[in-house]
Amino acid sequence: MASFITRRLIAAFFVLLAATFVMYMLTWAAVDPLRDLREGNAPNKAQLIEARSNLLDLDVPVFFRYFLWLAGVGKCFIGQCDFGTSIQGLPITTLLSQAIGSTIQLVTVAQILAIILGIIVGITTALRQYSGYDYVVTFFSFLFFSLPIFWVAVLLKQFVAIGFNDWLGSPEIAIPVIIGLTVLSGFFWFSVVGGSPKRRWASFAVGAAAAAALLFYFNAVDWFSTPFIGPVGVVLTAVAAAFGVTAVSVGLKDRKALIAALVTAGLGIVAYFPMYYFLSAYMTLPIFVGLAVLTVVVGAVIGFLLGGKDKAASARTSAIVAFVVGGVVALDCHLYWWSAYVGSSRVGGRPIATVGSQTPNLGGNFWIQGIDTFTHLLLPTIAIILISFASLTRYTRASMLEVMNQDYIRTARSKGLTQRTVVVRHALRNAMIPITTIIALDIGALIGGAVITEFVFGWSGMGQLFQKGLNSQDPGPVMAFFVVTGLLAVVFNLVADLLYAALDPRIRVS
Repeated sequence: MASFITRRLIAAFFVLLAATFVMYMLTWAAVDPLRDLREGNAPNKAQLIEARSNLLDLDVPVFFRYFLWLAGVGKCFIGQCDFGTSIQGLPITTLLSQAIGSTIQLVTVAQILAIILGIIVGITTALRQYSGYDYVVTFFSFLFFSLPIFWVAVLLKQFVAIGFNDWLGSPEIAIPVIIGLTVLSGFFWFSVVGGSPKRRWASFAVGAAAAAALLFYFNAVDWFSTPFIGPVGVVLTAVAAAFGVTAVSVGLKDRKALIAALVTAGLGIVAYFPMYYFLSAYMTLPIFVGLAVLTVVVGAVIGFLLGGKDKAASARTSAIVAFVVGGVVALDCHLYWWSAYVGSSRVGGRPIATVGSQTPNLGGNFWIQGIDTFTHLLLPTIAIILISFASLTRYTRASMLEVMNQDYIRTARSKGLTQRTVVVRHALRNAMIPITTIIALDIGALIGGAVITEFVFGWSGMGQLFQKGLNSQDPGPVMAFFVVTGLLAVVFNLVADLLYAALDPRIRVS
């Protein structure tokens, strides 16, 4: 393993060296950092040109200037990165640190959700091949894949932000809308659930009835004005998570794993009350992260101690249940402050933001700041998810269909294994090998692909840094952008190779 990583890192070094050299030459051939000074009418034009030439080492030939720049970038290995200075004299490192943090915040949430949703929907469409559900997902996948990101962003601004903000002035779901959503919910479960026609129509009835009851409940309690989950919602979600995660992870026949999951859910329910009424007033980001990590660790320990023969599987199951319950509790704490956030003078009753990454001069506690981050992340995250989700769904479906026709899958079924065991333990693991490659390349390319998304939504990240560098004929930010995207592409390709060995025991990294 160590020798493989070392060889790959050495190869990656030379790849990055060649790539940065080519991009450096092309960038300097395309930009002229002195153009604005030459076209200006400043009385001290000559002095300004000379000062900027000295600042950017323009008296050095571009070939040798590259090695001066490379020497500064090479200091990153000792923690003293130097990407040079911008034409305004600002350190590129400072600009880069601000931009990359904002972009990572945007891209991380979007990519994680896209991966989870894309894989789940891809698996279910493969298992329900040629069903109505499969055809609908296929249609929307191709639709989202073909739409340009800037057009998706405009539609989201118009209908999700402006339309939803207007609707929040009088948030009542009309009866025709309830009927339409009820029918759609019924047909969704009718298509997803397999089996006999009787079972599928029963799924239609249950799904439609549940959707209708939920929508009427939202109207009755004016939920969209004062949203909440409450103790009852937390209890129901925790119990449902315990049964649902156990059913998918190890199967409900594993009673010890189910008991461990229920114990974890019970502890989460008990912890809800001190969290909601006492800890929420003193919450900070370090405390929140610490509690999140502690929640997952405690869940894993409970699963390991109470699990049966397969303690690792039980620990994994309980850890996921703990994460879900903790997330619901945190969501309810955020919803408690929703009315205060919407009623703020800086928000003005229109919470879904269309531009920027935060509301200026908002103030407020940890929860209000968290809501503000969510409302600004919502639209760009949805835009990125729709595009990534479309490709991941199709790749996952194709990979699952190919794997499900293999001989070892038929052998597993002939041995009497359940459908869950065949899909989760045998098919999914092998189907994930090509998907891992797609995800690795997608993550590496997403930083570069976020340029348009950040521009449309006014997000101050890597895309805006790159755009401003091009517009101002400043090569420093442009090269910083290329270095970060190239490094991410190389790193995630290495991660993909290591994941191959973890997914398929036949693959050896040596």
